[in-house]
Amino acid sequence: MGLLSLPRLLLVLLDCWVSVSAQTRATLAVTTEGLNSTEPGPTTLRSALSPRTPGTPRVPGPSSSLRPTPVTDVAALCVCDLSPAQCDINCCCDPDCSSVDFSVFSDCSIPVVMGDSQFCSQKAAIYSLDFTANPPQRVFKVVDRVNPSIFCIRITNYKPALSFINPEVPDENNFDELMKTFDGFSWNAESDASFTGESDAPSPANYEYGVHLQTSDSFLRFPSPLTSSLCTDNNPAAFLVNQAVKCTRRINLEQCEKIEALSMAYYSSPKIMRVPNSEMKVPITVQSIVIQSLNKTLTRLEYAGVLEPALVKVGAVQICTNIVLEVKYRLTYTAAGEVTRAAVSLLLGVVSSALLPLQQKFEIHFTEQNTKPVPLSGNPGYVVGLPVAAGFQPYKGSGIIQTMNRYGQFTILRSTAEEDCLATEGIRTPVLFGYNMRTGCKLRLTGAFPCPLVAEKVKRLLTGHGFPDYVAPFGNSQAQDVLDWVPIRFITQESHGKESCQLPVALVIEVKWTKYGSLLNPQAKIVNVTTSLISSSFPETNSGNERTVLISTTVTFVDVSAPAEAGFRAQPIINARLPFNFFFPFV
Repeated sequence: MGLLSLPRLLLVLLDCWVSVSAQTRATLAVTTEGLNSTEPGPTTLRSALSPRTPGTPRVPGPSSSLRPTPVTDVAALCVCDLSPAQCDINCCCDPDCSSVDFSVFSDCSIPVVMGDSQFCSQKAAIYSLDFTANPPQRVFKVVDRVNPSIFCIRITNYKPALSFINPEVPDENNFDELMKTFDGFSWNAESDASFTGESDAPSPANYEYGVHLQTSDSFLRFPSPLTSSLCTDNNPAAFLVNQAVKCTRRINLEQCEKIEALSMAYYSSPKIMRVPNSEMKVPITVQSIVIQSLNKTLTRLEYAGVLEPALVKVGAVQICTNIVLEVKYRLTYTAAGEVTRAAVSLLLGVVSSALLPLQQKFEIHFTEQNTKPVPLSGNPGYVVGLPVAAGFQPYKGSGIIQTMNRYGQFTILRSTAEEDCLATEGIRTPVLFGYNMRTGCKLRLTGAFPCPLVAEKVKRLLTGHGFPDYVAPFGNSQAQDVLDWVPIRFITQESHGKESCQLPVALVIEVKWTKYGSLLNPQAKIVNVTTSLISSSFPETNSGNERTVLISTTVTFVDVSAPAEAGFRAQPIINARLPFNFFFPFV
């Protein structure tokens, strides 16, 4: 290239620079229009987005690597303009569309264009079609819209916040300045690794509900069936999530010694972290080992080490011993979310080819430290022979108060060999669900006795101290669910007699229950409890020296279940129609 061609090259570069500068100024003109501007700017938008002349190459400029400058004027916004230099169908805001294109539109795909809806007042561009005109024409107007919400933005004093900031692209001019700004980043391997660790989300200091139990290698595995009945070994055990599952495992009996999921060490060797990401680990203690033979005989072994699966040939039959059939985890935790103890109970068995595929059972239960499990009388329905749960309500609106001894919540008078009521005072027996009971004693009255004092004494003897007000409908009913509890209906029956003393002689308790739930597994539910205190009249003065009165208590359980009616699903209605020419050409 000679010196004569140098001025010509400078003129070409100058022409390109002027073209790029003009395009950049046109783009910036759109940005400077405020959000509250009511003047549409199609001319400015067209100047910024004007297509190139066919065959003209694109001139690279300094702004080609940056994102387009955001447009905030609603009159210049068009979200349905997808095709450059072409009219998009039913896009009424497309600047490439002419009046001829508008005449064939069926509707405006975007009828309203507006900015951020969080502003109290803003401009909105409304597009519609006037089909009464011939040909149809587009109608465009800009209106003010008011946000009815009281939590709206009235004015913003930082317009760049309405859009994303253009990123600063590193080049040979600003690279050193960017390095100073972001001096926390370095490119060596050690700093890169430390930065990656700090960017991760912080893990909780203690275990929370549903958090995976971490071990020294990964997490505590709890095999479960997921998409099918087959066991999935990579299922993690979650904190405070009690589970009991069964799954099937298809194995090759000859390879049983190499399958980890069949080995006892696979479940007893992991060490659980006391808290997440902690160096303190809790080993899993083997609590019990039970061996099951081929004929289902169970034998408990003392733990003397890990028992590995072994393939044994008995005659012509191959069997695999020490195969894990059941795993039961028992984990103890504190209220702060720390695992303090872990125990496992294993059922090992002998498996032959006739028992394949193998079925395994897994359980995991969590128990808080220094707490005792509360026994229930059923879950949910009552179990025959367990005590009826009862309590009293101290004031309206409070919960049910129960004694810690569940055998002392609902009691009756207990019979003794002496049959002396005064000697049996305070000796009670619990009301057991499903058991009809009758107890009693004898009260000896002298010739003259104070009637009110003896009547109060006998009543306390029958009802005991703190007779309950409510009975739990189910064996696992919660004390805070007062509306679900059944109130005890107390009835007093007296015999009318002149100049006589009314002494309670009998306490009759009738408990009505019903079968609740499915016919395959019905649950016992108490629906009504009635207590009747029966009194008899006795003369306060007696010519004899002594009189004996029989005091009794009876409890009766009555089944009031309605007879089950078998229900059948309605037959489906087949709404099938043949085509009209099905029998053509015969009909």
